[in-house]
Amino acid sequence: MASTSGTKNEGALPRSLSRRMTRAQTTMLDLPDEDSPPVDSEVVPSSLASIAPILRVANEIEKENPRVAYLCRFDAFEKAHTMDPTSNGRGVRQFKTYLLHRLEKEDEAAKLKLARNDPREIQLYYQKFYEENIKDAQHTKKPEEMAKILRVATVLYDVLLTVVPAGKVDNETRKYAEDVKIKKGQYEHYNILPLYAAGVKPAIMELPEIKAALHALRDVDNLPMPIIRLPRDSSSDMHKHRVNFVNDILDWLSSIFGFQSALCKQVSDSVVTPYILILSMESKRGNVANQREHLILLLANMDVRNRSLDDYTTLNSETIHQLSEKIFKNYRSWCNYLHRKSNLMFPAQSNNQQLTLIYIALYLLIWGEASNIRFMPECICYIFHNMANEVYGILYSNVHHVSGETYETEAFKEEAFLRNVITPIYQVLRKEARRNKGGKASHSKWRNYDDLNEYFWSDNCFKLNWPMDHRADFFVHSDELSHANERSNQGTSGKRKPKTNFVEVRTFWHLFRSFDRMWIFFILALQAMIIIAWSPSGSMVAFFDEDVFKSVLSIFVTSAFLNLLQASLDIILSLNAWRSLKVTQILRYLLKFVVAAAWAVVLPIGYSSSVLNPTGLVKFFSTWSMDWQNQSFYTYAVVIYLIPNVLAALLFVLPPLRRTMERSNWWIVTLIMWWAQILPLVQPTKIIMELNVNNYQWHEFFPRLPHNIGVVISIWAPILLVYFLDAQIWYAIFSTLVGGIQGAFSHLGEIRTLGMLRSRFESVPSAFSRHLVPLSHEKATRKHSDGQLQDEQLQAEQLERKNIANFSHVWNEFIHSLRAEDLISNHEKNLLLVPYSSSDISVVQWPPFLLASKIPIALDMAKDFKGKEDAELYRKMDEYMQSAVTECYEALRDMIKDLLEDDADKMIVDYICDKVDSSIQEHHFLNEFRMSGLPMLSEYLERFLKVLLGDYDDNDIYKSQIINALQSIIEIITQDVMLHGHEFMERVYSNTSRDQRSTKELSFRKIKISITHNKIWREKVLRLYLLLTTKESAINVPSNLDARRRITFFANSLFMNMPRAPKVRDMFSFSVLTPYYKEDVLYSDDELHKENEDGITILFYLKTIYRDEWKNFEERMNDQKFKEFSKEKMEFTRQWVSYRGQTLARTVRGMMYYRQAIELQCLLEFAGDDAFLKSFRTLEPEEGQKPYFDHAQALADLKFTYVVSCQVYGAQKKSTEPRERSCYNNILNLMLTNPSLRVAYIDERETTEDGKSQKQYYSVLVKGGDKYDEEIYRIKLPGPPTDIGEGKPENQNHAIIFTRGEALQTIDMNQDNYFEEAFKMRNVLEELKKSHRRKQNPTILGLREHIFTGSVSSLAWFMSNQETSFVTIGQRILASPLRVRFHYGHPDIFDRIFHITRGGISKASKIINLSEDIFAGYNTTLRGGYVTHHEYIQVGKGRDVGMNQISSFEAKVANGNGEQTLSRDVYRLGRRFDFYRMLSFYFTTVGFYFSSMVTVLTVYVFLYGRLYMVMSGLEREILMDPSINETNALEQAMAPQSIFQLGLLLVLPMVMEIGLEKGFRTALGDFVIMQLQLASVFFTFQLGTKAHYYGRTILHGGSKYRATGRGFVVFHAKFAENYRLYSRSHFVKGLELFILLVVYEVYGKSYRSSSLYLFVTLSIWFLVGSWLFAPFVFNPSGFDWQKTVDDWTDWKRWMGNRGGIGIAPDKSWESWWGGEQEHLKHTNIRGWLLEIILAFRFFIYQYGIVYHLDIAHHSKSLLVYGLSWIVMLATLLVLKCVVYRCFLNLTYFCLFFPTLLSDGINGETKISYRFSAHVQDSQGTPVSWLRVSHDCSICSFWSHNTRSICLHPRIHAHGVGPSSCKYKHFIGQACRSFFMLIGSWDSIKELARAYEYIMGLLLFMPIAILSWFPFVLEFQTRLLFNQAFSRGLQISMILAGKKEGADTVRKEPADAGRKDGTDAGKRRQDTI
Repeated sequence: MASTSGTKNEGALPRSLSRRMTRAQTTMLDLPDEDSPPVDSEVVPSSLASIAPILRVANEIEKENPRVAYLCRFDAFEKAHTMDPTSNGRGVRQFKTYLLHRLEKEDEAAKLKLARNDPREIQLYYQKFYEENIKDAQHTKKPEEMAKILRVATVLYDVLLTVVPAGKVDNETRKYAEDVKIKKGQYEHYNILPLYAAGVKPAIMELPEIKAALHALRDVDNLPMPIIRLPRDSSSDMHKHRVNFVNDILDWLSSIFGFQSALCKQVSDSVVTPYILILSMESKRGNVANQREHLILLLANMDVRNRSLDDYTTLNSETIHQLSEKIFKNYRSWCNYLHRKSNLMFPAQSNNQQLTLIYIALYLLIWGEASNIRFMPECICYIFHNMANEVYGILYSNVHHVSGETYETEAFKEEAFLRNVITPIYQVLRKEARRNKGGKASHSKWRNYDDLNEYFWSDNCFKLNWPMDHRADFFVHSDELSHANERSNQGTSGKRKPKTNFVEVRTFWHLFRSFDRMWIFFILALQAMIIIAWSPSGSMVAFFDEDVFKSVLSIFVTSAFLNLLQASLDIILSLNAWRSLKVTQILRYLLKFVVAAAWAVVLPIGYSSSVLNPTGLVKFFSTWSMDWQNQSFYTYAVVIYLIPNVLAALLFVLPPLRRTMERSNWWIVTLIMWWAQILPLVQPTKIIMELNVNNYQWHEFFPRLPHNIGVVISIWAPILLVYFLDAQIWYAIFSTLVGGIQGAFSHLGEIRTLGMLRSRFESVPSAFSRHLVPLSHEKATRKHSDGQLQDEQLQAEQLERKNIANFSHVWNEFIHSLRAEDLISNHEKNLLLVPYSSSDISVVQWPPFLLASKIPIALDMAKDFKGKEDAELYRKMDEYMQSAVTECYEALRDMIKDLLEDDADKMIVDYICDKVDSSIQEHHFLNEFRMSGLPMLSEYLERFLKVLLGDYDDNDIYKSQIINALQSIIEIITQDVMLHGHEFMERVYSNTSRDQRSTKELSFRKIKISITHNKIWREKVLRLYLLLTTKESAINVPSNLDARRRITFFANSLFMNMPRAPKVRDMFSFSVLTPYYKEDVLYSDDELHKENEDGITILFYLKTIYRDEWKNFEERMNDQKFKEFSKEKMEFTRQWVSYRGQTLARTVRGMMYYRQAIELQCLLEFAGDDAFLKSFRTLEPEEGQKPYFDHAQALADLKFTYVVSCQVYGAQKKSTEPRERSCYNNILNLMLTNPSLRVAYIDERETTEDGKSQKQYYSVLVKGGDKYDEEIYRIKLPGPPTDIGEGKPENQNHAIIFTRGEALQTIDMNQDNYFEEAFKMRNVLEELKKSHRRKQNPTILGLREHIFTGSVSSLAWFMSNQETSFVTIGQRILASPLRVRFHYGHPDIFDRIFHITRGGISKASKIINLSEDIFAGYNTTLRGGYVTHHEYIQVGKGRDVGMNQISSFEAKVANGNGEQTLSRDVYRLGRRFDFYRMLSFYFTTVGFYFSSMVTVLTVYVFLYGRLYMVMSGLEREILMDPSINETNALEQAMAPQSIFQLGLLLVLPMVMEIGLEKGFRTALGDFVIMQLQLASVFFTFQLGTKAHYYGRTILHGGSKYRATGRGFVVFHAKFAENYRLYSRSHFVKGLELFILLVVYEVYGKSYRSSSLYLFVTLSIWFLVGSWLFAPFVFNPSGFDWQKTVDDWTDWKRWMGNRGGIGIAPDKSWESWWGGEQEHLKHTNIRGWLLEIILAFRFFIYQYGIVYHLDIAHHSKSLLVYGLSWIVMLATLLVLKCVVYRCFLNLTYFCLFFPTLLSDGINGETKISYRFSAHVQDSQGTPVSWLRVSHDCSICSFWSHNTRSICLHPRIHAHGVGPSSCKYKHFIGQACRSFFMLIGSWDSIKELARAYEYIMGLLLFMPIAILSWFPFVLEFQTRLLFNQAFSRGLQISMILAGKKEGADTVRKEPADAGRKDGTDAGKRRQDTI
């Protein structure tokens, strides 16, 4: 233990307590592990958080001085014991025990190094630390380094004071401590701006815009300073008040209102200056510090834009005005709406700039501390309204009426604003959220964010007063829990507060209420078409007939009733909100209802009276003006009725024809197609209505019903449903055509192949400069050219070189990023790099992939050329070949001259080159040189270049090889290539003083060997080597498909319409925000090598899928620098795998490309032309170049911020779970690797107040430090933020305060980014400036996405194509012309200031805002925003890749759309949009899902209608009538429904987009392949998913976030898992449709010869097959025999296990079944009744079949049906008695024969053994397997379902199979309370179990049969995965079969089954 000689006795830990604690067991933390030791400073319990810095310092200094580190830990332990002596805090006892164990171990090991005792040791170390790290360090070290060092010194001194006795601290140590105290205030960990840093200032603080913003905020001299009351001191007469000095406006506001500021403690009186006062205070970086930096960056970025940097000292007043207008626009709108005067008051003589900044700062401080209240923008307006009034009063109204002096304002305490303003409102939110009961309560029973926010839409909010009266009605919750029954998680009950303005009631009537104009139009058009079709002629011309026109006028009567219905719905659905409505609103509702009711009375009366006064259309218009007095009353009523609609139409048309009728007037075509549906039904219907049917085949309840109305309904019902669906089909066609045309005009797909890229590459640099190079730079270039270069050709060449120079830097960085991502190899990288333009080469240097094979071809041409004219040879060479030849010649010349040292040698080279140049100019090159010698010269050149590129350890050998190669080249040139080379060399040597022989021997021996190490020179050598040696065409470079896609898209985007890029300094600043919960960050080594059931690992899987990328990775790892570090190589392998998954590491890497792009742009802009002469990658931050890098990094910090909102990072940090710790370490490594990455998280801390433990919550921002994270900001919250709303939006909301800039991009955790796309971010941000309709700037910029998971499997490919079509052609149409694009997710860019003042970037109310993203778009549109879409930039995105993942995702989206249907946002948009925009809005949002549900409903209505006709005998009677013979009109009308059901037309947009971007031949091929891979089966299956979850959500609720998982699906899902997931959504419905089809086929004889009918039926059969078997078809290894056997065992065990409390649904059928019926417990009365009514449809089976059985003897009496029920009930009663008696006998028998009992109970075990024996002995034959299945099913029925056995005979007696079970147990579920009351619930449950067994067997038998055939498994594997993985899978299986113990592995499932069976028997025995 530590020496106690220098330790204070106060607070020291007693020895006895220490010994007692050492014996305590550690349960929370294990002792440190050697491999991955837990860091004690990072796992400190929240209640002891203050000791974490001490432990962190101990860890940092441990290597340097272990003894001082030990003393620090001991001090931390003493402080922990003092803070919580009884260890009541969570995890405190375990942590203290762990720390004590460590201290005991270190006490002996930690030796003294500097002194003989602890006090002296720590003092000497402190002095040493100060002198080495702090003294004079402020001039050499960065603020970040100084902040860390000073933090360590401060902690060390605190520990020193506890170790060294009082009075024994030497003076030098005290002096050093005082200096540290002063400097500590000057250095602190900062986010972006080190505002108070002294010494070396970072470059960002030297920017003039930052200085100007700081100067404006620090203008506080004229502000009245508040006072602080000091506690009275009896020993002295000190001042009672002290003025609180402030540094800037935000500090002033904080001292007035009590915001969470950076001022925490007062300093001593000796400190007098305000500046030192601020810097010397202990800093708590809270809300004020956060918003200070936020406001400074906003002002600086806005002010610098397009402003000269000369004489830049102050802010432009226009900048402050613009920011004020944007921030307060919503506030002013709120004031205008409430008819209140704005409190943004500016007196005439005031400093408007200062006052405006005060208002802006006040709003930001309110917003920054508002927590969950940020979702309530009008509530923030209310708070600001009152606080702004207070500020104005302090500044201008707080004057004494006599003296004229200003009253002194007393400062509030810290956190006063949070405590007095935010927390009370938060508590209201939290209480209301508890009413939700976890999403089970109805929306109408609790108030969500919108309800509470809209409370501030009325004058009632001012009744709260200010300061707010907490006794006001808003805060008093009438439903407070009674103290006797209070529970923390229990929902409240009692009288509720009313909803505000709108009530989200679960009913489909919301669709009519929100889109009433559309439904009225549909219904009236249908009525008119039926009337016209019913006319004798049936032609459209009949409309002009008098009688027909009179009948058509009846549509106004229908319209009146529909309007009455709409008015009634407004009242009924709003009843729960009436108490909160204004009187005017209630009167409006009532008046609307009265008027609608009046018209519903007047118009029918008028229409009935008009029958006596018939009129026609021609007569009506011809006599209107001349005889208007004699018109009928109905005519006048119609005219008056239409006046409001006419006025609305005029308002719609007059404003420039309402933007050309919203450019979407395609309804005429739809109307024609609807007519084609209705007309064919009229004639058969007339005939049927005239028939007289008397011979029914059952008891007809209404035999006298006129006109066979039942048949008419059965025929027309499905047709009418299809009528309402057709608009969805025509929307698909419209979007395909218009979207394709728009895409073509946008230049999409102009460069889609490498061939197209090669053909247009010459124009790519100019396009790049035109769009991505700032305009000013290009103007300067052109001005220079115009002033000095008179030759136009030379000007063009100079401009081209400049363009290539601009382009090459970005292009080469792009190529290097591809190489770093392993998409291309080293060779491909070298071929793709563009040379940096050099004045030494006379031609443009194109990348080698364009010039590949040009030199070898040119050599062959020259060698074989027989002519003598140079021009003839030149004509044979294309432009690229000439460029390659010239470049090679000039590059070789320069290279050799650079290499030579001797001037004589250089002269020889010059003579040779002069000879070449002169012969070319004089056009006699062929006469001077032999072409036959060029191949040999090329061969030796290759050797020479190869030697130059080689690496040799021995320089002498290297030099000699170069000399030999060089001499050989000169010799070949002079002897073999030049015709007169010998004479030429003799003349050269004759000029030397030496003899010829010696000259020859000594020539070319002096070379500069050092130049071979120059990187730029070696790059030139490499390029020349590639040009000479690449003999194959590089047309397939790169070979990787993703690299090709990225290169071609980037090149193509340069020719698309995009704004020109501004300078970096002028660009919009922006942030990226990524919400993260618990997803994968980086795959661990164990996860990489963990095998699944087939022996496949993730690493093997990815190596197979991405074979070429793995090869490139291995090539990169073979680099010399990686060979010696196996650990680093493993880390790179983890990264390689993680970058191909959907991980946070991939997302962070992609988003950091933004910063790299900005830095590169800055370097190119500020380095000038010098940067164009060599590569950016070769620049080093030397003396002359370092300012460029510093400036680039400063601007990157100024313009870009990336925040990852890791909600549970704090919990992961303290967790001991391996996965949680892994996530924490990986996130920490990301921060350490990316210094500009910021992580925000919610920190939970425990505090003790009045002896009670309380939790406090904080929003914390951290960044990477040296080894650990460093806290930047900590803002206290009023409570847990995620308890109120949905998790993801709450996660975003708490972190949004840490974002910066004017734009905000939302990026999800499954997204990626690319360097080349990041370079275009400046362009897309310029879109925020562009004005669109009505001079409106966009508020959301939509971006396209690339789905990068398409290559994983066929399902992933389907989803990729579907998603790609939605994010491209789909959103293209939504944005323009439809103007109904909203926010669909994560790559969109928000106008940040617009949205933070209007509720944020999402909405968060529980359940109703499940699809939180799209509500941001709704909110933006409703608040006057504008949404656009841009496709010249793209972001990567991952999608779900497995069947179950995809289905969960579709279910989540369908749930979200169901909730949207009920929402106020959809209601308001539907009512406020004009008619055409409303149609577009409906069919692209909730209407699509409603149409999907109606599609399924249409199939049901069609089949049940036909079942009614067949079972009743009506169909037979009708078809036997001669007048209906040979008609197929009914089937013709069903054809469109079938096409829609198959989804053929819905894939048209997908085909169009693929055709645009890849070519229509590729699109057609992909479409065919998708169909061969059963894409139609997949999409039909997902249709059922959408329909089920959408309908259930509206009826019963139950929406929830479904974690789909983002891993690689290479595993087999068990049958039981698929059954649980799809039983209710697909299997039950599919089986029902199957029975309907069978019954209809058996009992019906109609339309057997009709091909159209067969087509309709075939489509339904296809739907049934898809719904029943798609999950198994798309299940990996779904037809593997062994897995099938294992699945059966697992499913049988699951079905047999008993449920109960605590039993998971995946362990027991009973638990799962109870969970599936959970929604019925919480549904409302409407849902409950509708569920029962729908369940009664099953009685049609029984009712019809009873009368068709022979036992009925053709009797049609109702007694036959009644007798069937009597027989069923009697049989059930008898069997229940028999079973009960048997049970009693069995119990009696068990008491006397326990041994026999044991044998009987273990019968199932024997059966299980028999099952295994059957499987093994029969060698897996299908027949034996089916016998085993039968035995097992009987055993299972007897063991678990005795009552089901009793019911089973009744089922078969009626011949209806599982459907009889179905309707009985469905009704039983709906009436659960009743059946439990009468004691029959167990019977219902067993009946349900029997039904599940039957359905499971029906599903399993085809799988079992197909599993026996090996080719089925092979076919499925080829179907699911691409060819490469299929080969890998087979190899893996073969290898797995050769492993030792493979047979044992195969036997494990059977053994497990026996074991489980034994356990089940034991459980059963225990139960008995």
